[in-house]
Amino acid sequence: MNITYTQNGDYLIPNIVIRKTKPIGHYGRLRKAYLQAHRPILFNELVLSDKLYEHCAEINEAAQNRMELIVPQLAKQYGVTEQLKAENQMEWVRQMNACKAQAEAIVKFELIYD
Repeated sequence: MNITYTQNGDYLIPNIVIRKTKPIGHYGRLRKAYLQAHRPILFNELVLSDKLYEHCAEINEAAQNRMELIVPQLAKQYGVTEQLKAENQMEWVRQMNACKAQAEAIVKFELIYD
């Protein structure tokens, strides 16, 4: 590794460049916590190769895309329609929350806790 320094008074300060990364989001943070607690070898490997945040950002994006696919399918399967929303909003909200919770459980099982 070739490190350059800048002199500041009597001190040599390394010229560090921080690269920009995507925010890791909710599912990325869940994945990071899971790796740290249950898969320490893989976690350390990702940290040491500087690929942890990239991995977590990819997992977050995949999980969000999967949620966007699953929630409408579950809503259709359970008959959660715009007509229900117009007739009984609280029931619609309850059923949509149930669909979202079920979809999140699927996504966590498939992508986060593998």
